[in-house]
Amino acid sequence: MRELPAGRDALLLDFSGDPHPSIATLKAHSVLKAAMAAGSLPGVLDVVPAAETVLVQAEPGGGLDELSIRRALRHVDFTEGATDSSEVLEPIAIPVHYTGIDLDEAAQRCAMSVAEVIGAHTHTLWRVQFMGFAPGFGYLVPQQSSAATTLTALGRREQSRPSVPAGSVAVAAGYSAVYPRESPGGWWLLGSTDIALWDTDSERPALLTPGAVVRFTDVRADA
Repeated sequence: MRELPAGRDALLLDFSGDPHPSIATLKAHSVLKAAMAAGSLPGVLDVVPAAETVLVQAEPGGGLDELSIRRALRHVDFTEGATDSSEVLEPIAIPVHYTGIDLDEAAQRCAMSVAEVIGAHTHTLWRVQFMGFAPGFGYLVPQQSSAATTLTALGRREQSRPSVPAGSVAVAAGYSAVYPRESPGGWWLLGSTDIALWDTDSERPALLTPGAVVRFTDVRADA
């Protein structure tokens, strides 16, 4: 982990040199949020995860106690497979109609059958690594080694679409995601869900938050 200053009141923790940066950022974010809640990170306003970094933001003009951050992280095991009981969360179930326009081609590119693609997607626990791109859009990484690793290894499509329907369930570049609203996109569309990912009328507009666990279910199998 590298510590990089981000202005006078923030610190960027860079895990890009870690063998498993997605795991390291998830763990660092989880531990630091818990430390915030416990009051052991004085002056810290927010902890924001990204693909390979975590931003620790302090109150403007108040400075940042870097020692407290190091103290919170000093006993964390960032190696793959290491777990913490505080990370055990009830999965958010997202039912999916696996009728996506790219389902057949995605299966061919992964040397899998359509049934194997659906099985890989539904039999994997996913965790929200970070939020971005659009309100409510969570970047999900597989929680265990499985066929989902092959599935998410697909790169982005050669040509993006100008419009992807809201609720589209997709994979690309190491992640799975659900498009919370209609927007451009270059991911492989496996299906769609009727669940709202972003609701401005709700007390908590975003269904997903960093660290949340997701399990996709096959609507046809549940019928």
